[in-house]
Amino acid sequence: MHGPASPGWLLVALCAATGAYCLLRMRSGVEEQRRAAGGEALMGFGMAAMAVPPAVFTPPPWAWPAYAAVFGAAALRALWSARAGAHHLHHLVGTGAMVYMAAVMAGAPAHGHGHGHGGSGVPLLTGALLAYFTGYVLLAGVRLLPAAGVAGAAVAWGDRPEVARACRLSMGIGMLAMLLTM
Repeated sequence: MHGPASPGWLLVALCAATGAYCLLRMRSGVEEQRRAAGGEALMGFGMAAMAVPPAVFTPPPWAWPAYAAVFGAAALRALWSARAGAHHLHHLVGTGAMVYMAAVMAGAPAHGHGHGHGGSGVPLLTGALLAYFTGYVLLAGVRLLPAAGVAGAAVAWGDRPEVARACRLSMGIGMLAMLLTM
């Protein structure tokens, strides 16, 4: 999460823009979409906050446990929502990954962000999350490909399914970037 400054700012911009669009989606007339958009907005803004380059702002020591607590609560909500549909399990994995990254950053030395695994390679959980999000990004990218001969009806900007999928794809890419720089 704390690599070079330029990619860090690009990640901040990507995640903040995604979070802002998800806030717009919360105005949808479809209740399920509003609920999902709220969780995705939290993820987008949380990822943006965690990706701010440390040369600009180094969070105080209490920030990482606070991130872990906020995303832990979001994980519990996703777990509860998973009763209604398996698609909520992705939100559970995402919020769990955020808790994991916050816990790793909380345990990292002040100037040696990330790499809290002693140089022994990629930790098993990080590797599993990288594999999951790589698969998710590839699948989400394929789902964005237009179907031949399908014409869409006029839909409100906040209800456009292809833009919501693009937001989920960008958050998946952001999660991959954050996991790679841990």
